[in-house]
Amino acid sequence: MATTALKVEDLKKVYAKDGKQKGTEALKGVSLEIEKGEFFALLGPNGAGKSTLIGILSGLVLKSSGIAEVAGIDISAHPARAKAHIGLVPQEFNFNIFEKVEDIVIDQAGYYGLTRAEAIPRTEKVLKDLGLWEKRAVKAQALSGGMKRRLMIARALVHEPEILLLDEPTAGVDVELRRGMWDFLRVLNQNGTTIILTTHYLEEAEMLCKRAAIINKGQIIEQGSMKELLTKLNVVSLLLDSAEPITDAALVLLRELQLERVDESTIKLTLKPGQTVNEAIRKIGATGIQIANIRNTGSRLEEVFVNLIEKD
Repeated sequence: MATTALKVEDLKKVYAKDGKQKGTEALKGVSLEIEKGEFFALLGPNGAGKSTLIGILSGLVLKSSGIAEVAGIDISAHPARAKAHIGLVPQEFNFNIFEKVEDIVIDQAGYYGLTRAEAIPRTEKVLKDLGLWEKRAVKAQALSGGMKRRLMIARALVHEPEILLLDEPTAGVDVELRRGMWDFLRVLNQNGTTIILTTHYLEEAEMLCKRAAIINKGQIIEQGSMKELLTKLNVVSLLLDSAEPITDAALVLLRELQLERVDESTIKLTLKPGQTVNEAIRKIGATGIQIANIRNTGSRLEEVFVNLIEKD
């Protein structure tokens, strides 16, 4: 039985131009394998090729050459079969805002061949899982940005796909809702769903994913565990906001970490090479400090990109 959820090999995509001009190379020989059950991050600056790769994997964009397989199925040869295994959450909202929440999800189920009788209970389940059941009769235009994002996820999951592709799923979502979404995605992954995430929040990728690939100018320039990628940074700093004032006694217990008090409930954490956010948060939490929010002092993701892209 195949253990590979997604496989691309020497994948290329050229967007043709009019006349004799050379087309734009969006992907230049990308090779990548993602195993079943992984929570994988696809990182890269704008225009790097992430969306093109997601588009090919979801069957929305035609490749120029190379191999692209979903659950062992060649996407080009058997697009309908391949798409049945995929749930896609694109970056932009693409549902009818004048339609009711419940109807949007039920209609999506129909695209995958589910009858209305099959779709109704599945819709109820995903809307409840994502905290949208009470909004089922509301028109989508009345939802907040965070709720619209969750509606996109519900729609992608109604046919119970094995693989979920998430393109910037928490963009525009506030911190509390983002954390709720993280919890939901963790459980989904623990229950066997393979998840591929594109994000600009490095802490999000680090919190959720064990492995990642960094793509730049249509090529994968680095891939490995999140810890391996973070060792390529010399110094990384984060601001941690506590739900309660932080005592000096608690900070004394955390002398092994590089911490600096900002105010009574905020500390600055500087990670050493190879040290992860998860490790530090666990140690901080063990002292009774409850971290309510994590903020960048700068763009950690940009630091990674700059360090790696300069070598590229």
